[in-house]
Amino acid sequence: MENHSETPVLQQHRVLVANRGEIAIRIMQACIKLGIPFTAIYTAEDKDSGHVLFAREHGDGKALYRVSSYHDANELMSVADISGCTALHPGYGFFAEDFRFARRVTKRDRSMIFIGPSWKIIRELGDKINTKRLARSLGVPTVPGSDRPTYDEMEAENIAEEVFDFQLRHSIEHPLVLIKASAGGGGMGIEEVDDIDQFRSVYRRVRNYAARQFKDEGVLIEQRIMDYNHVEVQILGDSLGNVVHLFERECSVQRRHQKLIEECPSAFVTPELREKMTSAAVALAKRVGYRSAGTIEFLVDKDRNFYFCEMNTRIQVEHPVTEQVTGVDLVCEQLRIAAGEPISFKQEDLVMRGHAIECRICAEDTEMNFMPSPGVIKQITEPNGIGVRIDSYVYEGYEIPIYYDPMIGKLIVWATSREYAIERMRRVLHEYKLTGVKNNISYLRAIMDTPDFVEGHYDTGFIAKNGEYLQ
Repeated sequence: MENHSETPVLQQHRVLVANRGEIAIRIMQACIKLGIPFTAIYTAEDKDSGHVLFAREHGDGKALYRVSSYHDANELMSVADISGCTALHPGYGFFAEDFRFARRVTKRDRSMIFIGPSWKIIRELGDKINTKRLARSLGVPTVPGSDRPTYDEMEAENIAEEVFDFQLRHSIEHPLVLIKASAGGGGMGIEEVDDIDQFRSVYRRVRNYAARQFKDEGVLIEQRIMDYNHVEVQILGDSLGNVVHLFERECSVQRRHQKLIEECPSAFVTPELREKMTSAAVALAKRVGYRSAGTIEFLVDKDRNFYFCEMNTRIQVEHPVTEQVTGVDLVCEQLRIAAGEPISFKQEDLVMRGHAIECRICAEDTEMNFMPSPGVIKQITEPNGIGVRIDSYVYEGYEIPIYYDPMIGKLIVWATSREYAIERMRRVLHEYKLTGVKNNISYLRAIMDTPDFVEGHYDTGFIAKNGEYLQ
């Protein structure tokens, strides 16, 4: 939240929290911590959400406004005008990585502050081809495949044939090609093929999905790295040119490219690999003048070769594990950086203490292909104690709506070692009682008891390889 006076003062601003649920509460908590007034929004379907109750209890007379949709930019700007907001935090999802929205926020007659990187940076880093070229220019390895989005089916098929040939020449046992929506993110718009004869039908499906979901038919063709770990590096950059990394997170327990469990640090990453990946992440962020919190994602193969994947220009769902291990409040840092202040610490001040694990608690039916399970929560008992954190927005009697993401909370534990963190997570998952809606708690318990997870010997194929333990 830039202030053009000589001394930036956070308290001079009011933040519009342009999101819902647990991330909205998380942003409001950070505002309270720093003494910043806030305004939250809600829809008719969300009127009983925990973030609404939190805003009503902890905010002032301008803390809560109703909108018809979280996706309506006009309404959000109207609420900002009415409530006197001078800054906007998008959280994750919705408008968080929409450069057009960020541009609109900061280009208004009464300029607001978008709490995140500039709209130009969001646009530049949201283009997977641009970021791939940027990574290559810095000597950061990238996955073989497209150098630009393709909109032509024959051209796409020719690239796929080249990638298949590359894999065969390098004696890759199971050649696979990924077909990805260029404008996609969060694991959406990705499919794979193992036979060139299947390519056209899958390509058309991804292209049509991309057109509907992202209003852009551009498609990327890449080699599918098998048996890889999904590792991401958290970074912070400020307006003074400072960039720091906050180590890595292991995000390889996934189902359909959606993360279920995250850890910090990774049991797979060696100190040498950590140094290479974090240095690459800092170099990428510095090259573009990145400001705010961001995450750079890498694929790491079984031989610990790493490849740049993409950059997320927002706070991540899994940010709490980094906070628990480093002691840094990432959302508060976002707010300070937006005010024009420098990052509140230096790289050499950071150390990793202990180990943190996060489980995403979702209202879904694990026996019915993980279908969302909306309904009324009849009873909930949340675990607590030393090293236990819960980021959630639900309560007994709350009706989970069908309109939004089925994630109802995040259960995070910290302990002095990975072994003890797993033990603690086992215990608190058994203590976590939730009735009235189907949920994935028992499924998460099973993961904690699976030998590959316990030993730290897992990759993104974990779910498929361990079906016998996850019944």
